[in-house]
Amino acid sequence: MMALMVHMKTVAHLRGKGDRIAKVTFRGLSFYSRVAENCEDVARFNEVFRWPIASRLDGNEMLEIQVYNYSKVFSNRLVGTFCMVLQKVAEEGHLELTDTLIDDNNTSIKTSVTIEIRYQSMDGKVGVWSDGEFLDVPDDRDGMFAFETDSLLSGQSHGSGMSPGQSLQGSIPTFRKAGKGVFSAMKLGKIKSSKDDHKRGDEPAVLDMEDLDRKAMRLAGALDPDTISLASVTAVTTNVSNKRSKPDIKMEPSSGRPVDYQINITVIEARQLIGLNMDPVVCVEIGDDKKYTSMKESTNCPYYNEYFVFDFHVPPDVMFDKIIKLSVIHSKNLLRSGTLVGTFKMDVGTVYSQPEHQFYHKWAILADPEDITAGCKGYVKCDIAVVGKGDNIKTPHKANETDEDDIEGNLLLPEGIPVERQWARFYVKIYRAEGLPKMNTSIMANVKKAFIGENRDLVDPYVQVQFAGQKGKTSVQKSSYEPIWNEQVVFTELFPPLCKRIKVQIRDSDKVNDVAIGTHFVDLRKISNEGDKGFLPTLGPAWANMYGSTRQYTLMDEHQDLNDGLGEGVSFRARLLLSIAVEILDTTSPELMSSTEVQVEGVSNISESATGKIDEFFLFGSFLEATMIDRKIGDKAISFEITIGNYGNQIDGVSKPLSAKKKKKDGENEEEESDLIQNSSEDEADEDGDLVSVSSTPPMKPVITDRNYFHLPYFEKKPCVYIKSWWQDQRRRLYNSNMMDKIADKLEEGLNDVQEVIKTEKAFPERRLRGVLEELSVGCSRFVTLANKDVNQAGRTKLDRERLKSCMREMDSMGQQAKQIRTQVKKNTIRDKLKLVQNFLQRLRFLADEPQHSIPDVFIWMMSNNKRIAYARIPSKDILYSIVDEETGKDCGKVKAVFLKLPGKKGFGPAGWTVQAKLELYLWLGLNKQKKDFLSGLPNGFEEIKSAKMGPCLHSVPPVSLVYNMKQVFQLRAHMYQARSLFAADSSGLSDPFARVFFSTHSQVTEVLSETLCPTWDQLLVFDDVELFGEASELRDDPPIIVVEIFDQDTVGKAEFIGRAFAKPTIKMCDEHYGPPRFPPQLEYYQIYRGNCTAGELLAAFELLQVGQGGMADLPSLEGPTDSERGPILPVPLGIRPVLSRYRIEVLFWGLRDLKRINLAQVDRPRVDIECAGRGVQSVLIQNYKKNPNFSILVKWFEVDLPENELLHPPLNIRVVDCRAFGRYILVGSHAVTSLRRFIYSTPDKTSNNWATAAKLMNGYMVLTNGGFQPRSSPSLSSRTLSRPAGDIIVNMDAEPSVRKMDTVVKLDAMSDAVVKVDMTEEESDKEKKKKKKKKKGGVEEEDETNERVLDWWSKYFASIETLKETLRAQDAAQAEAEEREDLEIAAEAADIKPDDLLLKGSKTKEKSKEKKSSKDKKKGHAADGSEKRTVKARVDELMVYDKELDSEFGNFEDWLHTFNLYRGKAGDDDEHTLDDDRIVGRFKGSLCMYKLPLSEEITRETGFDPSMGMFQSIPRNDPINVLVRVYIVRATDLHPADINGKADPYIVIKLGKSEIKDKENYISKQLNPVFGKSFDIEARFPMESMLTVSVYDWDLVGTDDLIGETKIDLENRFYSKYRATCGISSNYSVHGYNVWRDPMKPSQILAKLCKDGKIDGPHYGPGGKVKVANRIFQGPTEIEDENGLKKQTEEHLALTVLNHWEEIPRVGWKLVPEHVETRPLLNPDKPGIEQGRIEMWVDMFPMDMPAPGPAIDISPRKPKRYELRVIIWNTDEVILEDDDYFTGEKSSDIFVRGWLKGQQEDKQDTDVHYHSLTGEGNFNWRFVFPFDYLMAEEKIVISKKESMFSWDETEYKIPPRLTLQVWDADHFSADDFLGAIELDLNRFPRGAKTAKQCSLDMIRNEQELPTISIFKQKRVKGWWPFVARDENDEMELTGKVEAELHLVTAEEAEKCPVGLGRNEPDPLEKPNRPDTTFLWFLSPLKAIRYLVCNRYKWLIIKIVLALLLLIMLGLFLYSMPGYLVKKLLGA
Repeated sequence: MMALMVHMKTVAHLRGKGDRIAKVTFRGLSFYSRVAENCEDVARFNEVFRWPIASRLDGNEMLEIQVYNYSKVFSNRLVGTFCMVLQKVAEEGHLELTDTLIDDNNTSIKTSVTIEIRYQSMDGKVGVWSDGEFLDVPDDRDGMFAFETDSLLSGQSHGSGMSPGQSLQGSIPTFRKAGKGVFSAMKLGKIKSSKDDHKRGDEPAVLDMEDLDRKAMRLAGALDPDTISLASVTAVTTNVSNKRSKPDIKMEPSSGRPVDYQINITVIEARQLIGLNMDPVVCVEIGDDKKYTSMKESTNCPYYNEYFVFDFHVPPDVMFDKIIKLSVIHSKNLLRSGTLVGTFKMDVGTVYSQPEHQFYHKWAILADPEDITAGCKGYVKCDIAVVGKGDNIKTPHKANETDEDDIEGNLLLPEGIPVERQWARFYVKIYRAEGLPKMNTSIMANVKKAFIGENRDLVDPYVQVQFAGQKGKTSVQKSSYEPIWNEQVVFTELFPPLCKRIKVQIRDSDKVNDVAIGTHFVDLRKISNEGDKGFLPTLGPAWANMYGSTRQYTLMDEHQDLNDGLGEGVSFRARLLLSIAVEILDTTSPELMSSTEVQVEGVSNISESATGKIDEFFLFGSFLEATMIDRKIGDKAISFEITIGNYGNQIDGVSKPLSAKKKKKDGENEEEESDLIQNSSEDEADEDGDLVSVSSTPPMKPVITDRNYFHLPYFEKKPCVYIKSWWQDQRRRLYNSNMMDKIADKLEEGLNDVQEVIKTEKAFPERRLRGVLEELSVGCSRFVTLANKDVNQAGRTKLDRERLKSCMREMDSMGQQAKQIRTQVKKNTIRDKLKLVQNFLQRLRFLADEPQHSIPDVFIWMMSNNKRIAYARIPSKDILYSIVDEETGKDCGKVKAVFLKLPGKKGFGPAGWTVQAKLELYLWLGLNKQKKDFLSGLPNGFEEIKSAKMGPCLHSVPPVSLVYNMKQVFQLRAHMYQARSLFAADSSGLSDPFARVFFSTHSQVTEVLSETLCPTWDQLLVFDDVELFGEASELRDDPPIIVVEIFDQDTVGKAEFIGRAFAKPTIKMCDEHYGPPRFPPQLEYYQIYRGNCTAGELLAAFELLQVGQGGMADLPSLEGPTDSERGPILPVPLGIRPVLSRYRIEVLFWGLRDLKRINLAQVDRPRVDIECAGRGVQSVLIQNYKKNPNFSILVKWFEVDLPENELLHPPLNIRVVDCRAFGRYILVGSHAVTSLRRFIYSTPDKTSNNWATAAKLMNGYMVLTNGGFQPRSSPSLSSRTLSRPAGDIIVNMDAEPSVRKMDTVVKLDAMSDAVVKVDMTEEESDKEKKKKKKKKKGGVEEEDETNERVLDWWSKYFASIETLKETLRAQDAAQAEAEEREDLEIAAEAADIKPDDLLLKGSKTKEKSKEKKSSKDKKKGHAADGSEKRTVKARVDELMVYDKELDSEFGNFEDWLHTFNLYRGKAGDDDEHTLDDDRIVGRFKGSLCMYKLPLSEEITRETGFDPSMGMFQSIPRNDPINVLVRVYIVRATDLHPADINGKADPYIVIKLGKSEIKDKENYISKQLNPVFGKSFDIEARFPMESMLTVSVYDWDLVGTDDLIGETKIDLENRFYSKYRATCGISSNYSVHGYNVWRDPMKPSQILAKLCKDGKIDGPHYGPGGKVKVANRIFQGPTEIEDENGLKKQTEEHLALTVLNHWEEIPRVGWKLVPEHVETRPLLNPDKPGIEQGRIEMWVDMFPMDMPAPGPAIDISPRKPKRYELRVIIWNTDEVILEDDDYFTGEKSSDIFVRGWLKGQQEDKQDTDVHYHSLTGEGNFNWRFVFPFDYLMAEEKIVISKKESMFSWDETEYKIPPRLTLQVWDADHFSADDFLGAIELDLNRFPRGAKTAKQCSLDMIRNEQELPTISIFKQKRVKGWWPFVARDENDEMELTGKVEAELHLVTAEEAEKCPVGLGRNEPDPLEKPNRPDTTFLWFLSPLKAIRYLVCNRYKWLIIKIVLALLLLIMLGLFLYSMPGYLVKKLLGA
């Protein structure tokens, strides 16, 4: 019979006195205990309750116990509840435990309950114990897991009413069980034989995929032909076993080192600033640097276009936390600081994380920090770019910007941030801190003690919080190591904030200066989630651990930076309890504080337990090996110390992290500091028999390994350390992190594999990727199930719950996506999918980073002489133990190779690269209760040695050392074959490398090879008698790693470190066969690291062979040394060294360039030596380098044996030596060609007519795709897929239908900017000329003909830029569309990929750019398909505008002539700022070609084959040649300011050889975007003068001119290139006008020459405009118009058509360089790598032996045209009335209108005043006249004026043409009142309303929707426009209407019919008909009275007069009545 019995024993720690009763519930059935009467502290119930049960006990069922205070009268009051899951009971049948109760608020209370539970199942299975281990371990890991997380966690939310808001206090019960913890049962899987155990984790991932064929291959032992294994990345990091974890390869800390940054900000303009008639200035502030724009007067939409540059040299962290603040200040001047209108804040990091690191032309929203209830205060349009070293900023093209008037659509906000940001309060609550270090000297303390007589703590801490540029501080707690603040710092900031991090710093208050104790950054992105189910930032309450410098106090702390949060902290400093909350403010509520000042307020204390129940943790470490200890340390005894927090820290731990009372309660004796130091490794016992800690190994003298390193002689005795520590139990956080980290690690490893497979061009990378995705989705679902257990757990902080939810959502969706992507991975989509999966990786890493700390990191310090020497820091989560595998840290219970490094700045640079020590270290961290398992991961075969003092009775004591009685002997064979691309360590630019191999405590060296960067040692190093401790089988799966260090041998001094590689050997046990597939091992490439940078690759193989009973004799034999010359050196044996074949390498020697002086002497007779694999060839000597630096014999060759496998090809070395007198040779410089693959010659494929595979070098004729050179698919395919719009060139291929062709240069690469150009035929453009109409953005047609005369070169240029922009836009659209499709595809799970996709994959395809081009077609003159009838823009011939250098577009013109840089001198490391450019001492020009012998006959039999030239046929001569070089400089953009005023005065300097042109007198004043528009002619003699330098200098009145930046162009490669870069081929041929043909050779001549050179048939011109070249037919127009308009027949158009499509000609086709403008970055040697601006230019070259070219084209900048704008103000209406009348109080206004053109405020004009308008009507008939200069093409007004009275010359400004009209109310004694304004952009403004009635506010509000007009087209416009102003609430209101007439005339017309200003002659306007009231009352008072009285009060006065008359009559009547009566009565 099954039953559950609960023995309820006692309830302890009750409060008060009284009767208690308990209620026990299971499966809904409750039993009450008896009443325990009158009990105080303990209630003893001692009752047994029994539930007979029918069904098996389920592990998820709950038992609930409630304890009440019993009352006879009232209802019972609940004391607390205890809940537990019965899983443990279900498994074991018996459990005893004591645990605490929880009250109704779900906080743990002291009261505890002790119970015993028994469960009897039918079969009695449960409850049968072996000695603490299960006989059969259930394999269901989930079940196991549940036990740990739930069952012990009292209170599931089921019955206990536990709210999820609660932290997990104290829920893990403390088990008592005879001698063993219950945990003993949980030793996972140790019983499985260890072999299987390893099998679980170690099959390489390859086998987990569904690659059955690969599996089969393995089993059959058949290996792929190229079994060279994947490169080293995987070799070391893929970790086969589960007893060892990966070493960390990166050695030096990357953060914390200062770097150069430049921040460029352009403030363009501001709009809609709130306030009337202001004089705004924009202040740009970054950190503490402020810069101001100039002031613009009386406008609230000022235009600045000012450029500011800020330079910084700081660490990245500091840079990205700086705040960029834009503020607009109103009326600032020298005397007053002005009033703030509004500010905008954003941190630099936000900008840097934008695409291209910039915001371009975006509007920043201004808000007023003083008044958060107010809304937006206006907008500032700006560009912000952050440039780090080596970033190049792609500026979207700067020509005639269409004003981005759509402010809402272009806000300066990152993606995903809402437009309307609300104000929010950020509450940072600071509760308390503990474990602070001393911040004062002990001497001070003693002095204090003497005076005050008490011992105080030596630190006065306060906390400073920084956020969004504001700082808040808590109060200072005087002298306290455990300060309690309970204060909150409140920031008010817009939400979501544009600042990513909150910086919390504990500081020590000091009279002199405060220093940081520790810093913690809170990343807001990690504590919030912006999704729909997201949450506001929230954190804690949680402890933040702070790390920094070591804890001993010194006055000058060399590592103080570490405490400020720069660099990796080297020691625990303190921990701080804080929480963060955000509350969105309701700005409408009246009681809101409206300022954003930082507030500091008190908060209430939180309970001890709020951050989790404190639990006891146990950390165990064992040092298995300590080798590679740097000899510099000296031979004092060395010990290692491990610390976690302040536990274990014996030198400077000071305060224990948890206060004394806690320890007392736990029953430990309190130790004093001094005590600890004396007996550091003695163990003190407490009553429980538990040890406190042994935190350091016993000191031991080091033993010499070799000349650089010591090791410690541990041999079989391995010292151990262990530490007990107490922390809040927040393991769940770390567990979730660990699970995600593991998934990420696996993913990263998989991705590396895939990339490696792609790189080495192995088969089936897509399978590997599918496998990786499969793993990912499994991992994700596993995470969700494991973490899910956690969901209903009693909550901890809000962030824990929210993060868990969002992590589970993310992981779930990631798993789903991975599944979907997996179905779509095909061979051709693999690259795209790889990108997607890489995003997953970043996402995972982001999620895994837990923002709330729990257990501090573990530090391992090497101590010598009681000083700390070197350290390693290990995150505690990595070594944290969990019962569930996935949750265990990746290094927990594993042996890890740990490299110690120097602390802080000492570790930067070379010092940081040398290993201070290498430890083989085993670490385990877990709850003390789980510590039973802590040794399980160690290599087997040891005995534990307990501390001597402990009595024998204690079994549970951890060992102080382990003794291995099993040892295996091995022989290690290191096959060191070669290394390549090493670092240059000598001043010659070469190194003398040798390698030192370390394994365990042994080391050996290879021989030194002198002067090479690519040594081939070919040497076998044999290590005999290598002793390894542990079981043989484990060692097989788990060998220690091998470290290979490569040094440069110096004749004097110590060898210099070059780099280090890590490897794992292949192991053969003595019982295994030495043979395939594992042996002999294959050579592999191992990456060599130097600090964080890679420094070459090592090609080697390592095998570890066990020496069995038979001794050495059993090992595979080694042949003795075969080369007698090499002495006793063993070569790499045959089975391992690669298979060689005979290759011939041909070398083309062209010439040497730019050789620098060597040892102050010039190079005069240089020679080039080529060497590869020990063979080589020398060039002929150049007899006189100055006269002719080219070689006289061009081609030489040599034969050499090279490995068949291309990946193993050795590098080829090029060296240049100078032959001096007396037979001395001096090395000038060298170059190593690391990969010969690109020079391998492939034979032509006769079957294909596709030229891509034609017989040429591999890098031969290729079209630009994928950013590099790749063979292009056959043209027929690409052309078929293009749809065919009307009117284009038809290319008839032989048998194919006629097909549409585009002249395209499409770079299929998402990052680059494609440039697509479509041409149309001439006939069409002729038709066009007849119906030219220009279509402008407004959409109104312009009637006047665009005259051929008007078009100039600039029209062509601007049209081309428009095209470029369109293309870029189309590209973005296509990109977006592609992404959308990607998403749709994923959503639709499209398993079958449609064929058209393949074409569309890349990222931009021709098809796409085509579809998108319909918008461009209106520009280009196509009527697209004729279906849509459009007005067509005048056809302007265009050129190509490249937004990069021409060279990068055409592969540096290295189509046959390559340039090899020659290096000399030591290579610099990043931090030393010696860039490789400084090491270049010259360049060798030439080429290589290699092929396997013998070569097929066909090639050599070709006609005209010249055997002396080998494969380099048809190469031009290299004799000196004279060339005319014509350099056109168009303009420069974004120059770096060179003067204090933030501007520059640039001019051009051009150098070529000896000639230099300085254009100093034509400098352009105060311009950062100067338009030069000049051409320069220079005569040069190639090859001596072939490097053209174009520099931009800044002109200075005094002092020397400064270089702003320069660019260098190698003209020689361009001149000889097959791309024909001498003179660009234009798209159309014309003989006159702006598009005149520039080349002295006509297209037909060029074509004929190309055909002759390429030995192809043609050109044959046929009738009907056709031409045949090779087998292609092209067609085009055949007539041309000369200047006089006469038509002539010509073949030039046809020839040009062919040239524009030359790349389609088979075998010899190349893309010819089109007519173009290239954009080159300007660089300054002082600021390496940071762009200083860009220059747009092009170069034409004409050989002097040809006919001379025509004159240069005129590209001088357009002169602005003079215009006059006449504005007549006729009337106003409905102007608001401002004044109250003096006499009558009536409202009226004295109206006048003011107007000016933007930028010319000083020339503002006013009408006369219309006084006393009572209705708002005003009549003026007043004329304003504004003359201005205007650039039509750029739509800008040009103003030249002196900036100030001190300016030397005038500065030119370009401003958009905007007319401002304002209406004012004139006042006599006070300032005039501003009533309203309107600003009209003369290019596009709304049409005026016909009548005043129709004129409304909508004309301004809906400006975007309304049709607009341009005054430059309309010439004359009349209508009504509204005046607007903003009221207090920032709403627009209508303040009046104006009837105006705008009339634009050119300067000539203005002279012919002049007009007067105002109402003056000539052409005067009539006087306005104003009512009589409009005069000044104080000038004619009588008139005023007449008007006032008569007009207004006429009737009133008449009435009053009548009434008065009546009254008088009545009065008289009454007065005289009595008399008359008397008279009448008395006597008539």
